[in-house]
Amino acid sequence: MTNTKRFVCSVAFLSAVAWASQVHAQLGVGTWVRTDAQANGITMTVEACCNGGLRLIYHVQAAAGQPPISLSVDSPMDGTEVPAMIGGKPSGQTMAIKRVDDRHYTAVVKMGGQPFGTSTATLSADGKTLTVESLSQASAKAEKIVETWVRK
Repeated sequence: MTNTKRFVCSVAFLSAVAWASQVHAQLGVGTWVRTDAQANGITMTVEACCNGGLRLIYHVQAAAGQPPISLSVDSPMDGTEVPAMIGGKPSGQTMAIKRVDDRHYTAVVKMGGQPFGTSTATLSADGKTLTVESLSQASAKAEKIVETWVRK
């Protein structure tokens, strides 16, 4: 797997549940900006789609001289495993995003059919901040990452 593809897949995993949090109708559609130290200009756009589900589109700044990367997933938000697309093409990654309640979400990410990681997310009571805790299984040592997203 190339470094760019690995990076994009990691970004998708780390934020899968961030996408899921947008299911709350009046908070859902729009743009979210990642504000933690590892953010590197990543934004997330949420659109309605798929008979009540959501289209989650990540905009990732690429390395200098490279075009931006777009990763998207169309999820019914019910735990169904769906493909993640990079530039409109299958990436080999799937996401199963599930809404637990109005403020809590879970996601399971697989790469090539194998577990890649899990995430949980909590949306603030005012609907403006999202905290995502992810546990990556991409390497021999599991890595926990905490992200913060703010609604634009």
